[in-house]
Amino acid sequence: MTNSDNRGETAGREWKFLYRVGGIAAFLAAILFRRNLAEEFLLFRGLGIIRFGPTTFPDHPADWFALLHTHPLLGLTLLNLFDAVNYALVGLIFLGLHAALRRVNQSLMTLAMALTLVSIAAYFASNQAFAMLSLSSQYASTTSDAQRSALLAAGQALLAIHNTGANYGPGLYISFLFISIAGLIIATVMLRSDAFGKLTAWMGILANILGLGYYVTLTLAPALSAIPLSAAAPFLLVWYLLIGERLLGLASVH
Repeated sequence: MTNSDNRGETAGREWKFLYRVGGIAAFLAAILFRRNLAEEFLLFRGLGIIRFGPTTFPDHPADWFALLHTHPLLGLTLLNLFDAVNYALVGLIFLGLHAALRRVNQSLMTLAMALTLVSIAAYFASNQAFAMLSLSSQYASTTSDAQRSALLAAGQALLAIHNTGANYGPGLYISFLFISIAGLIIATVMLRSDAFGKLTAWMGILANILGLGYYVTLTLAPALSAIPLSAAAPFLLVWYLLIGERLLGLASVH
């Protein structure tokens, strides 16, 4: 076997690995670590399907501390910890898609990956779930009024970086904007690829256009800003499932 053959075989194994990792990440993102689980919980809570926990986002650090102390997993969910996992998984999905679509349009796929990396970094820098959990533990254990006041002030400062409900910190707005643009770019490139098909491409285009619609409604009608996210959710779910199936398929034939 020549050196060229060896390099080709090694490259093939590398692409196969990226396809497999991206495919598995797509199924995990669709089934277990979907974005906006906090909003899903509050919707089911409001409908009475779920019968415990708050019906709205807490609006004061002391309320967050109490929730995190009594129901830590629920508190972390409402602080969008699962969204952080989703962002990491989407990074792996898009990495697999970059490997699969790199020859279709190298420049656009590189741009999409750059936006994805900035988005993930911005989100992780903004998410304060574990920091709030740590403060809640300290708040529950202290008996000093002065220390409690200091912890409440620290909690308020964290919520200013990453709030939930109607107002989000700037890092979250930037991260969601960039990840939606990256997804739209990738879905558009898919239209020119026989590897994924038109259905997969259009599911991605619709999901990410609706996601970007969030910023339109946020500007013009803030009370309706949740509608584009809810409308995008089923398309995003189908998109991830189709991507997962196709990337695992590519991994099995390369």
